[in-house]
Amino acid sequence: MSRWPEQRLPAPDPSTYNERQREIHDAIASGPRGGVRGPLAVWLHRPELAAKAQDLGRYCRYDTVLDPKLSELAILVTGRVFGSEYEWQIHKGHALKAGLSAEIIEEIRLNRRPDFNDAMEAVVYDVSRAAHETRNIDDALYARAIDILGEQALVDLVGMLGYYTLISLTINIFRVPPMGDNPTPELSDE
Repeated sequence: MSRWPEQRLPAPDPSTYNERQREIHDAIASGPRGGVRGPLAVWLHRPELAAKAQDLGRYCRYDTVLDPKLSELAILVTGRVFGSEYEWQIHKGHALKAGLSAEIIEEIRLNRRPDFNDAMEAVVYDVSRAAHETRNIDDALYARAIDILGEQALVDLVGMLGYYTLISLTINIFRVPPMGDNPTPELSDE
């Protein structure tokens, strides 16, 4: 028996899709994600939301000025803050592949601030945590982020944090279950 509660709103049955749901499903499935899973599948109940969120998600995931390692760092922080197991499972491997160290990933999983050797990683982590914990950043952190990342990257980072907040809320509220039988230890317990 699973320790995860039953999903509240499963994805719509593809055999019952209307024309717009089929169109959005096919557009998402044929893109870089290669399929429609998790929160994207839940959004198909409202195909226009799925379409708009998919567009924003594609930008946030693939087209920002942030290095993929920094993007994945921000996504993992968001997944950790929200306890979104599904998001963590998807992005841990992407973060490793993008070059984020296993030690940093483990510290984030344990809900501890990693020791960073890279100023960009440190400021992305600090902005991400502050944004989620206080829904703001103070003047000193803002100045540091502008100095280290620049305006464009900071705008992209804030947009990405907003998008992955939407993802995490969808996962949590509709109880999108983790994949398989190997959830990340302790991620959802805190």
